[in-house]
Amino acid sequence: MSAWASNPPEQLPAWQALGEAAKRQKTAKLPRLDAKRLARFSHRLGPLLVTFARQRVDEPTRRLLLELAAQSGIPQAIRDLFAGEAVNQTEGRAALHMALRATGSGDGGAAAASHAAQQARERSLDLAEAVRAGRWRGCAGKPIRTVLHIGIGGSHLGPALAIDALGGDGPQIRFLANVDGAAVEAALAGLDAETTLAIVVSKSFATEETLANAQAVCSWFIERTGDPGIVARQFVAVTANAEAAQAFGVPQERCLPLWDWVGGRFSLWAATGLPVAIALGAAGFEALLGGAREVDVHFQSTPLTDNLPVLLGLLQVWNANFLGAASHAVLPYDRRLRLLPDFLQQLEMESNGKSTRLDGEQSRVNTAPVVWGGEETNGQHAYHQLLHQGTRTVSADFLACVAPGHRLAAHHDALLANCFAQGQALWAGHATDDPHRRTVGGRPSTTILLDELTPRALGALLALYEHKAFCAGVIWQINSFDQWGVEVGKRLAAPIVRALRDGDDGPADAATSQLLGEVRRLRQR
Repeated sequence: MSAWASNPPEQLPAWQALGEAAKRQKTAKLPRLDAKRLARFSHRLGPLLVTFARQRVDEPTRRLLLELAAQSGIPQAIRDLFAGEAVNQTEGRAALHMALRATGSGDGGAAAASHAAQQARERSLDLAEAVRAGRWRGCAGKPIRTVLHIGIGGSHLGPALAIDALGGDGPQIRFLANVDGAAVEAALAGLDAETTLAIVVSKSFATEETLANAQAVCSWFIERTGDPGIVARQFVAVTANAEAAQAFGVPQERCLPLWDWVGGRFSLWAATGLPVAIALGAAGFEALLGGAREVDVHFQSTPLTDNLPVLLGLLQVWNANFLGAASHAVLPYDRRLRLLPDFLQQLEMESNGKSTRLDGEQSRVNTAPVVWGGEETNGQHAYHQLLHQGTRTVSADFLACVAPGHRLAAHHDALLANCFAQGQALWAGHATDDPHRRTVGGRPSTTILLDELTPRALGALLALYEHKAFCAGVIWQINSFDQWGVEVGKRLAAPIVRALRDGDDGPADAATSQLLGEVRRLRQR
């Protein structure tokens, strides 16, 4: 059984009471958006304002949701998370990504993790400053002008989002994640091998896509420089398997650590974020960590009634399990946050896309909704039609920044107006005698307003979503920190690669054999 709750979620008294509350909510009038409700359902956390006023939650339902949090054991789960207990129960590991941004010591394993993280951070920031200052020289003695970050999944999505959102004044940063050869060629196009630094990020240093790309980049370097020792000069590895990285050719002093208590999707705060430190400088990267640290402190010390990650997690459960919202739209009204939906797809669906409870039994309730979204206002001319008039309920997060990242004030006013109007329209609907123009309203949404898009604000935003995912996982009684499902298809891919190379079918099933046959036929042509 779960480490935190004595019964499966659907057997908890609050869960059963919420089922009855949901029946009432589906036919009840929408709550009035008066000053009392806005004050009760809006929360300020550092540079973020989060309002839940347009969620289909009245005061009795709010109390039931908080009871569900207590009955699910969330207070103890939070204590265990920060104490370094093995909250990743299927792998027997802690999940101490908070230690990567901590400044003080914790208890037990958390203190050791924080100390190790601070030492590694100093090494990473020293390396970043050497690149930024031009002290890192390539094989021809020239300073580094371009950094190529090679990773995939959590090793790629966080840094790519942060660079796209925050920019920076350091060398150009490029990313290579996809094993598609076209992605390799695009990443290398126009680069100078003598002034390019490659960062290979793989916790195991055995991720097939990352190693294939790293080998291709290595060959590219050697072809252009004629230097077989180029890896030792112009490669950095971020990994928990330093031996494998050194066997690849990266010297020990340029191997930066990851640990088994850091999942890939939570690793931006570690040396995985090295390109962010190179782009922003040490102060900018520390500010990113500082914003996340503010949320950590809030999450650890704030009562459930005002604890933002807890409330976000509860609302996700409420919408997904009781109001029928099988998908969740992330709608950033700021082009700089256009990669946030991609980042959150991995964070939430890899964390909570599980069907087995911690006790090994099959879950009898739905877990993570499908997360999707995109850059706004573009989405208003694509999928917003479904949001307003589709047959399926979709919950949504609207995100915007008060201060623009440009000087076009009228454009920013239009952007904010569209953001606020879309939330208003989803909530209020549109009553008309024309059934084709009618919208029902009552579609739930949360709005998150950033004062401005700074490293501190982005760090706070991402940590808020991290802890939200953990809270929802605790309620669903699943492990938010493993990802066994990711391995299934990857295991099957290896013999298919051999079949493509050797011309046989190997252990493929009939459908795969048919596809292999078609590939061979077309190649022979």
